[in-house]
Amino acid sequence: MSNPKWLVWARNSGGATTGSLAAGGMLALSMPPWGWWPLALIGLLTFERLIANQPTWARGWRGFGFGAGWLFPTTFWMVDFTLPGYLAVCVVFAALYGLVGTACPPGRSRWIALPGLFVLAEAIRWRWPFGGVPLATLPMSQVDTPWASTVRVLGPLLLVGVCVVIAMMLAAALDRQWQTALVMAVVMLSFCGWAVLAPHGSTTDTIEVAIVQGGGQQRTRAANTKLQEVFKRHLEASQLIQKPVDLVVWPEDVVDVNGLFANSQQRQQLAELAQELDATLVAGVVEDVSSTEAANFAAVFAPDGSLIGRYDKIRLVPFGEFVPLRSLIEPLAPNYLPARDMRRGTAPAMVDTPAGRLGISISWEIFFEDRARDAISKGGEVLLNPTNGSSYWLTIVQTQQIASSQLRALETGRWVVQSAPTGFSAFVDPEGNVHQRTTISERKVIQANIELRAGQTLATRTGPWPMITLALAALLAAWITHQRNPTPLHHQTS
Repeated sequence: MSNPKWLVWARNSGGATTGSLAAGGMLALSMPPWGWWPLALIGLLTFERLIANQPTWARGWRGFGFGAGWLFPTTFWMVDFTLPGYLAVCVVFAALYGLVGTACPPGRSRWIALPGLFVLAEAIRWRWPFGGVPLATLPMSQVDTPWASTVRVLGPLLLVGVCVVIAMMLAAALDRQWQTALVMAVVMLSFCGWAVLAPHGSTTDTIEVAIVQGGGQQRTRAANTKLQEVFKRHLEASQLIQKPVDLVVWPEDVVDVNGLFANSQQRQQLAELAQELDATLVAGVVEDVSSTEAANFAAVFAPDGSLIGRYDKIRLVPFGEFVPLRSLIEPLAPNYLPARDMRRGTAPAMVDTPAGRLGISISWEIFFEDRARDAISKGGEVLLNPTNGSSYWLTIVQTQQIASSQLRALETGRWVVQSAPTGFSAFVDPEGNVHQRTTISERKVIQANIELRAGQTLATRTGPWPMITLALAALLAAWITHQRNPTPLHHQTS
């Protein structure tokens, strides 16, 4: 079987750099908000063809181009906040995929190495630097595929591995290595079958839930927004709730108080709303702790109006909610950085309420599988994601957040309730299906009868380490195989 003409062009000396960018661009178009997921497989296949039998420097350069083509479009929203930060993030993470190309053996052993290398690269950028930046990730592009359910077995890193294995299976078929392609197909189908049989929780009860989206202009920030207007919009929107209802979820930080929340007028108004609705109410609050510190938390009210719990956000947004190396960076961007750092929470991500045990991942935390795992391992029966995407330009972040909610639903076997002030709000069922997604800027209340669920999946029990271990083993095996059967290199310019 011969390579398609576009692959031949991509591999030749004149098209290698452009081909690398195009391969990454195909991966970008597979991501939200575009969501053409088959392009991820084509992009990975093109990357594999580009580095096949190439010297180390060529593999590294083409890997960098692949990463740049992927990440520059999918993180373009950052330009609206900071052009230097956007360039730095894209260059650093593109260099990470340059290392993927560099570390990959050039011969057929690459078919074993690349799934492991992509797993390791994604694991690194989900955790480093400053706690990780898990945006525009490969699993987001595959959340609507037939193999998306594999995340409930060994988490999102397994979905990374499965996606790359499928691309390598196609590569082996192009090279008429039918036995290798068959082995890879068996591996992929085995994980898919395991996902069907693996535990994913069971229903214990049902509750009526209302999500309140107050509406308002997109691309607005605290500095140019009257905070009481945001609060008022959500109070008014709450009058649209159809009773009876068990749980009402407001977005992140739509309740912004000067001083402490405990003594505020907003606390009293929320207590009265919970009493009026005769429902458990969860509302996102920001309060001033001191001149240098603030807190971002979900306040939980019982139907009688009493404040029965709170969950303080643990995973904070670097440069948005805290400033790493503030003394060095602040002189370079004094107007962009937050004046106060958010105080990092320490409590478990679960609050026991009359409506059930509520697992909570606030906004940025939904991108991190470990926060959802904490919530469910502590007994969470549903996962709430109060978020605030109103400050973002375009809809790249918001759609990626919906995709992350889908991943967390599949991983945990729980319904996910995402509430945003200007969109997108939605319900996501345990199979990853999105229900009643709102549009941007509209005022709307959406309601659904959802399941409370118990039990853990394998993903919530094991975490990422089994996949990291498998990835390291695959890379080691690939290099041992390559050393025993070295392949002559093609010396091409890029």
